[in-house]
Amino acid sequence: MVVKTFRGLLADGGQDQIRLQTNKGQVGYRIIKFQVMPNNLNSSGEACMKIFKSEQSSATFVFDFTDSALMAAAYYTVNASADSYSEDHHVIFDNQIVNQDIYITHKNNDNVSMNYYIELEVVPLTDQGAEYTTLKDIRTQS
Repeated sequence: MVVKTFRGLLADGGQDQIRLQTNKGQVGYRIIKFQVMPNNLNSSGEACMKIFKSEQSSATFVFDFTDSALMAAAYYTVNASADSYSEDHHVIFDNQIVNQDIYITHKNNDNVSMNYYIELEVVPLTDQGAEYTTLKDIRTQS
């Protein structure tokens, strides 16, 4: 299994684009790991990071699992007094394959940047599989 990794730091309200698109689209990707961690461990707060199949107009705290563009969601809470209030971290991701760019958004309640780490499994696609995946991704963006 071939795995590609991506990592970054997103400010509150930020969005990163992960470039995956190829000319023929014969390479697909499946999320196998999505982890988040705050940039500053001395602060308290809640953070929401999500991975989408299409660019988003803004980052929000809303989790809508009926949104066909949503691929993964992570919710993270931390308190500066970790002895009293431990951190909490939930990550959910779908098992779908994409061959177009993906977008990561971040929103939190205390203006702290968040780190992310993503592992994507590389999935070779046939001509028919590439066409199907591309059309499915394009429909999601509309």
